[in-house]
Amino acid sequence: MKSRLAVALAALFATSTALADEGMWTYDNFPSAAVEKKYGARIDGAWLDRVRQSTVRLAGCTASFVSGEGLILTNHHCIAACLAENSNKEKSLLEDGFVARDRDAEIKCPTQVADVLVAMDNVTTKVEAATRGLDDRAANDARKKTLTELEQGCEKTTGNKCQSVALYNGGQYFLYQYKRYTDIRLVFAPEAGIAAFGGDPDNFQFPRWCLDMGLLRAYENGKPVQPAQHLKMKFAGPKAGEFVLVSGHPGSTDRLLTVAQLQQLRESDLPPALLRSNELRGRYIQFAKTSDSARRIVEDPLTGLENGIKVRRKQLDALLDENMMAQKRREETELRARVRADKELAKMGDPWAEIEKANAIARNLDLELGYLEGGAGFNSRYFRYARTLLRGTAEREKANTERLREYTDAALPRIRQQLAAPTPIYPELEKLTLSFGFERMREWLGPDHPTVRQLLSKDSPDTLAESLVSKTKLNDPAVRLALWSGGAAAVAASDDPFVQLARSIDAEARALRKRYEDEVEAPISAAEEKIARARFKLYGTAVYPDATFTLRLNYGTVQGWVEKGRPVEPFTRLETAFARATGQPPFRIPDSWQRVRDSLDMQVPVNLSTTSDIVGGNSGSPLLDARGDVVGLMFDGNIHSISGAYWFDTAKNRAIAVHPAIMREALDKVYGAKDLLRELGGS
Repeated sequence: MKSRLAVALAALFATSTALADEGMWTYDNFPSAAVEKKYGARIDGAWLDRVRQSTVRLAGCTASFVSGEGLILTNHHCIAACLAENSNKEKSLLEDGFVARDRDAEIKCPTQVADVLVAMDNVTTKVEAATRGLDDRAANDARKKTLTELEQGCEKTTGNKCQSVALYNGGQYFLYQYKRYTDIRLVFAPEAGIAAFGGDPDNFQFPRWCLDMGLLRAYENGKPVQPAQHLKMKFAGPKAGEFVLVSGHPGSTDRLLTVAQLQQLRESDLPPALLRSNELRGRYIQFAKTSDSARRIVEDPLTGLENGIKVRRKQLDALLDENMMAQKRREETELRARVRADKELAKMGDPWAEIEKANAIARNLDLELGYLEGGAGFNSRYFRYARTLLRGTAEREKANTERLREYTDAALPRIRQQLAAPTPIYPELEKLTLSFGFERMREWLGPDHPTVRQLLSKDSPDTLAESLVSKTKLNDPAVRLALWSGGAAAVAASDDPFVQLARSIDAEARALRKRYEDEVEAPISAAEEKIARARFKLYGTAVYPDATFTLRLNYGTVQGWVEKGRPVEPFTRLETAFARATGQPPFRIPDSWQRVRDSLDMQVPVNLSTTSDIVGGNSGSPLLDARGDVVGLMFDGNIHSISGAYWFDTAKNRAIAVHPAIMREALDKVYGAKDLLRELGGS
């Protein structure tokens, strides 16, 4: 394999045309000329504006407007939270699916938001001016303050949701403006049995046979939104070899990290996370076997956990690939040599060594930080509510620019929405995850650690979790909102055990966080900006930035690959799904499909593979043809795609999409959702 990455340097690619089909391009820097030269496709400003205004960012996923009445197409797994929030122990919308036969039957998704990017402003010079001449710690503080001020000013001026975005590891800063919709309703979801046919065994595999789709609708002032633009469905789908594009919000990649940072991930970060996750998965599975209600309760978190385990495991495998790491070292050595040879760049010193020094400090902080400030020790929704209430009300009393970034004025409406949501919380699951966190904290920090002694001097992990969960009232949204509205004084007076727990460890957790920000985050940010400035001087923006869960556009073709000498075809057919079915989960086809089996077209394509460069966050992204019509719905990658966090393997990295023909077949023949199909232009 050969890595051709943004971090790879001019000897490997001097211009964007050398990047083949790799790249998560920002909309302001899409290589239209290179695409037209290679594929003959004209992706001009009007095309980009139309698709940008049609692409939607959900919580953790992507979607798109596909009708003039606010209908939104995304993945089933992207709306799993909404399905779970509208389920209970006796009835699961995840298992059973949902079809709204009319607008009145559409169900609200209480914690979902939908954002559409409406403007992008480069604010790099403002951030650079604010940090110029300051030491690392002061610059880190000034940078955060400046970004908060920019976001606040933008929101007051425009009324939009404004978010600062760092690109190229701090080489550029943008202010993105979003039109935000907060009234999102569930319209359609198939059963999990067909949406995720094959379950965890098939996850990140291909061939696949999944109807991983869902439909939402955005409302504003009680009426369906009429979006500025929407995409058209092309139910015939694409042909093999056809040029395609993906518009979406890839979550995070680390292709610009230094070798030292990759080694830190490989040696210090990923292994303990995998150990914890694997043990928690075992506990989830055992819990699920205790009853049908337990299985329904744990279905959504177990699915997410299993997905995360597979991702981390393959990321670790990628970082253990010495051929790829050797390639990374060669690329970094070349860049460092070019920096030393440039008189102006050489003045910046050795930022790579500065990162290694900061990483050494991080290794002494990460364990405590992960358990006390991160989610490893207090794995509980109740605790997360309590910490949000404690810190949010305290931070609100400070000037906006002096707060922790997650509690600025720009973040408060979203926090209130989440606190107010009537999301079901299951005490038995809370006890399981919380006691597990306490056990691991005692194991990893040691029984004599001050916080462990404070918590467990008279309790076991199980008895402490039982006591906390049985006495809290934070399951009631009205209680949470009363504390939020009452401010710091109300939270200080609260006798809720989770609020008291959050308060008891807050000073130590904040101190750890501050030390990490000053001694690790600040010098690494400063060093990364130096490296970014060097790249810009040498290569400009002919390369793409790492993914940051902001809108990107990439291109490729419908294509299979060769696996161990055998060709993998780019399309799968419905008949093979029925042939693979065992009658037992996760290979059980739902009864709704079995009942109409004889009427189904067994040759209809179900899933397809492309060379698209995507990662998590792209789930739900529209797959587009050269005209900008929807010819697929991205939902996964093959096993080789997981290494895309660090580099792109052109030969084997493939993205997986739902074919629009199976969507039409399902809506028409299985679910009888003919009105929805007409709205999508399918009849």
